[in-house]
Amino acid sequence: MGSQWSKDGPYRKAVREGYRSRAAYKLLEIQERYSIIRDDDNVVDLGCAPGSWLQVVTEHTHGMVLGVDLQIIAPVEGARIIVGDISDPHLKEIVTDLLGIVNIVLCDASPNLSGQSSYDQARAIGLGEDALNFAREVLKTGGNMVIKSFQGEDFHDLLVKIKRYFYSVKTFKTKATRKGSREIYIIAKNFCGKEGCT
Repeated sequence: MGSQWSKDGPYRKAVREGYRSRAAYKLLEIQERYSIIRDDDNVVDLGCAPGSWLQVVTEHTHGMVLGVDLQIIAPVEGARIIVGDISDPHLKEIVTDLLGIVNIVLCDASPNLSGQSSYDQARAIGLGEDALNFAREVLKTGGNMVIKSFQGEDFHDLLVKIKRYFYSVKTFKTKATRKGSREIYIIAKNFCGKEGCT
């Protein structure tokens, strides 16, 4: 989080309510509107640092919750956290060994921003594709996925790819997203299966 945002309202609210970042309110909005997480779901959160989405997830399910990130983060009660790379082809095996059934895949990861919008946007789309490929391998039929992306070049192509594998795909800009941001969430529900919808 940039220093210019460190003292804004959502950040102060997050501190008061015990969340690790303002991003918690984005998932809370998504959950309120789309009921992504059910109370017995096993959930994988890709790019989980600093852990605020894990905090929200553990409030909404009694299932197993697993966070994956490139860096080690502080423990979150009710969740297991492992160090891993979204693009690692072996990650799916590790996750399924730990959870068995996976009902939900979440990804709020962002690339390290360079300030070059076209380059940053392309890298964000790449992260979204990695998250989709991972979800295709591990999600139970009927499962849900939420990923963060950024509007711009290639965003439509990512959306089209996701629609091949989920019966319902919508985009959503949260109130907690900073004004002027191109950040947008893709809400994909009812996974058809690895081979796609027929």
